[in-house]
Amino acid sequence: MTSALDGFTRFEFDDGRWTREVYRIGSGPAVIVIHEMPGLHPGVLAFARDVAAAGMTVFCPSLFGKPAKPVSIGYALGEIARTLCVRREFTAWATDRSSPIVDWLRALARQVHAECGGKGVGAVGMCFTGGFALAMMTEPSVVAPVMSQPSLPFGKKGAGALGCSAAEIACARTRFETEDLSLMALRFKSDKLVPDARFETLKRAFGDKVEVVELEDADAAPGVPMAPHSVLTLHLHRSIPDSGTMKAHDKVIAFFKARTGA
Repeated sequence: MTSALDGFTRFEFDDGRWTREVYRIGSGPAVIVIHEMPGLHPGVLAFARDVAAAGMTVFCPSLFGKPAKPVSIGYALGEIARTLCVRREFTAWATDRSSPIVDWLRALARQVHAECGGKGVGAVGMCFTGGFALAMMTEPSVVAPVMSQPSLPFGKKGAGALGCSAAEIACARTRFETEDLSLMALRFKSDKLVPDARFETLKRAFGDKVEVVELEDADAAPGVPMAPHSVLTLHLHRSIPDSGTMKAHDKVIAFFKARTGA
């Protein structure tokens, strides 16, 4: 019986505060793929395989949910409730700071860069974790941040916020200039979980150092029982190679290759 985790190896990473499972595949410079709600589902693992096939070692932390479990509405709602109500590693409403689990992700980036080499580490966050890749820029090894449908913080008050502290944003801005780095940010234009104001903030904060990819609903894969949201996973229109989502997918992988030296 095949599994979405076939070909991956599993290890536990402990930063001295938290221990989490990490699934690894591929070889070459490191890229950290941070899953969306409700967990490390098959669509996220498929994207990780694509990155690995392009010549990189992909590390997929399991931060919530059950690895390889398919997505369903009930499963997603349950994980959202558990994460918001119980998990102290995550901050869903704060407009001026990142979630504590970002410290663990920075420590993981340091370790995998030391192990895999290359110019640095790529990182992509999705949905609930979308802003984590930007916050990780305070770790010098992270050189290729991608924010896919960044959905935190929740609520009208945080519509224009990035879910990062002022210090994290300032650090990223400085590094983008002094190290000639940049950021990618992806979303569907209609996505109510990713307000227009959030992407306007990104453009104001980073100018030409952020490449914004905004997609139409028609770019999404058909037949998915939810509004267009998950650019690189659930709504990725794989059956049409030149679809908007596949072009975004390919652009992200090319970005990782160029920045990490794969």
